[in-house]
Amino acid sequence: MRFPRLLLAATLLAATVGAFAAEPQSGVDYSVLSAPTRAEAGKKVDVVEFFMYSCPHCNAIDPLMAAWVKKQGDKINFHRVHMQMSGPADPQAHAYVTLEAMGKVDALHEKIFHAVHVERNRLNKDDTLEAFIVKNGVDKAKYEEYFNSFAVQTKMKRGAQLITQYKLDSVPSIVVNGHYATSPAQAGRPGQPEVQSQQATLQVLDALVAKSQLENGAVAKAGKK
Repeated sequence: MRFPRLLLAATLLAATVGAFAAEPQSGVDYSVLSAPTRAEAGKKVDVVEFFMYSCPHCNAIDPLMAAWVKKQGDKINFHRVHMQMSGPADPQAHAYVTLEAMGKVDALHEKIFHAVHVERNRLNKDDTLEAFIVKNGVDKAKYEEYFNSFAVQTKMKRGAQLITQYKLDSVPSIVVNGHYATSPAQAGRPGQPEVQSQQATLQVLDALVAKSQLENGAVAKAGKK
């Protein structure tokens, strides 16, 4: 499953070249956040994708985002936050943070998307998610230990705080350097096929990463004076 997804993503990612005739515009292709945060990645640009496993658009863009992150290399510090649409105990968000704490996201991330959107297994309850995760090779006792840990609970709260702070109400949304936000809904155009909106989003992200690198460099230079 992983090989064809990444192969397709690489092909589509290459097609983003020339997708925009002009530089992405603030207020059109991306937004400047009213409550920005300072990135904690040093010289790297912080990129956060807000997503949901139940979201078909998140599923569609996921392999493209994976290829884009790989292309960016050491320019960025990338991580995800699962939107807590059903409240602070959202099962899928809780499972994602638990897997992240265990270092098991890479092993399960695509499988969960596949189960939800291809196999039509909703995986929207704690017990069904745990059963699926254990079936796919994660130790049950360890999973439950992390699931109930203070560290995971704290990270769940931090994710909810970021969503509120950035005033995000839809996914997928991507925040760059704690300052800029974009999404296929914003970067795309009305009536445009979804894949073109996704490609446009990646090109906007390229521009925002480059812009943030310059800004980070200016801040670092000013701090040395």
